[in-house]
Amino acid sequence: MKEERRNSKVMSQKHILMIPYPSQGHLNPMLQFSKRLSTKGVTSTLVITKFISKSMHLHQLSSLPRSIKFDTISDGYDQGGFSQAESISSYVSTMKTIGSKSLKELIKKYNESSRHPVDCIVYDGLLAWVLDVAKEFGIIGVTFFTHMCAVDYTFYCVHNGILKVPVSEVPINIEGLPLLELKDTPSFVCNSAVYPAYFDMVMNQFSNVDKADLLLVNSFYKLEHQVVDSMSKLCPMLTIGPTVPYSYLDKAILNDTENNLNLFQLELIHSNWLNQKAPRSVIYVSFGSMVSFTSEQMEELAFGLIATGFNFLWVITYLEREKLQKEIFDEIHKDGKGLIVNWIPQLGVLSSNAIGCFLTHCGWNSTIEALCLGVPMVAMPQWTDQPMNAKFVEDVWKVGVRVKVDGDNGVVRREEIERCIRKVMGNDVGKELRKNAEKWRELAVEAVSEGGTSDNNINEFMNLIEMRS
Repeated sequence: MKEERRNSKVMSQKHILMIPYPSQGHLNPMLQFSKRLSTKGVTSTLVITKFISKSMHLHQLSSLPRSIKFDTISDGYDQGGFSQAESISSYVSTMKTIGSKSLKELIKKYNESSRHPVDCIVYDGLLAWVLDVAKEFGIIGVTFFTHMCAVDYTFYCVHNGILKVPVSEVPINIEGLPLLELKDTPSFVCNSAVYPAYFDMVMNQFSNVDKADLLLVNSFYKLEHQVVDSMSKLCPMLTIGPTVPYSYLDKAILNDTENNLNLFQLELIHSNWLNQKAPRSVIYVSFGSMVSFTSEQMEELAFGLIATGFNFLWVITYLEREKLQKEIFDEIHKDGKGLIVNWIPQLGVLSSNAIGCFLTHCGWNSTIEALCLGVPMVAMPQWTDQPMNAKFVEDVWKVGVRVKVDGDNGVVRREEIERCIRKVMGNDVGKELRKNAEKWRELAVEAVSEGGTSDNNINEFMNLIEMRS
C-alpha cells in the first residue's frame, strides 16, 4: 500500500494533536486532514473523547497510514457522551472544564516523551478552549472550521456586529456573499432565539480566534473564492479541503475510499441491490446522523419517492424507522424499487454509476462529497449550516434544486419532493446540473493535487510549524 507521497517539504518527526468536536460530522474531516498531512511526513494523533472511543466503529482500519494514531481525553461524560448531559449548555461547560484538565495531562504525557513531543494542536472551532490550553504550553494553536467558508464568514460577521441579529432587513447584503433571504441563513442566524445554546456555541468559536496562529477551513478556493477573499481581509485563513477520501481526488493515498470513523454500525446489504440497477436510475436519500423528522414528514417523503417511479436507496436509522407505518414500509420494498438501510458507506454509494441524484439535508460533509463525485442534488435543508449550503447548491454552484416548504408548518409535501426529483433526474435540467457537478469535481481534484491551492496552503501551514518549533 502506498501510504505517503512525499515532496520537497517533508516534515519528519513533527507531531500534531488533532482535536475534533465529538460528533459524526466533525470526526472524519479532521481524520482526512491527518491523512493528507501523512503524505507530507507528519505524525498526527487524533484525540477523541473516551465515550466516542468506546462507541465508534473503525471502517477499513488497515487503510490508515501508520503515522496516524489515536488517543483520548474525557469530556466529563465517559459513559454516555452528549446524551448523558442535561443540556447542550451543560455539555459544553463540562467538556471545557474536564476536557481542559484531561488535555493538559495528555500533552504532559507526550512532552515527557522525547520521541513524541507536541509541535502543534489543530482543534475544532467549536472547542475554543483548546487554544487556551495550547498557549499555556507554548504550543502552536490552529483553528479548524468544518463548515463551508460562507457559513464561517456569516458567523464571524454576526459575532463582530457586521450582521445584526435578529435580522431586520432583507435581502442581506454582505461583501463576498450572494444576496441572502432569511431562509438562506444558518438557523442560528435566522432565529437565534430558537437555538440559544447552539447560537452561543457557534459564536464562541470567534471569542479568541484572533489569538490563533492560523485558521484552516474545510473548503477549496475556487469553490468559494469571493467569500474567501472577503473573509481573508478581516480574518486571515487558509482553505485546505476538500477533506474527502483521496481515492476520489488525487489518489495521494491508495485504497482510501471511505471515511473511517462511524458512530453507527455499517450495513453492506445495499451493494448487490445497487449493482443490479441501470446507470443513473437510483435516488440516494440520506439526511445525516442528527436529523429527526416527524411521522408526517416521513410519510410525505415515502410517498413522494414512490410517486417518482425511480429506484431509491433510503438511509433511515432503526429508531427513525418506527415513524413509518408497516404498510408504507412494505410498499417501499414492493417490486424491489426501494430499499431502506440503516447506515452505509456513503462515498461508495455516491460513486456508483447507478446513482442519478442525491436527496440530502445538505450537511457540509454530504454536500462536498457529492460535489467531489459529480452527483447532482435535491436539497432539503433542516437547520444549522444546511440552509446556506443549499443556497449555494442551487444558486451559486448550480448543481441541484432546493425543495420548497409548505407554509408555516415546516413540512415538504410529497408533490414537491416528486417535482424536484423529476427535475434533477430529467434529461434537460439534470444534464446541466451533472455537467456543473463534474466541473466542481475536477476543480476539487486540482485544489488538492501538487501545486493546487489547498496543497500550497497546507505547505504554508507546515512551514509555520517548521519555523515556530
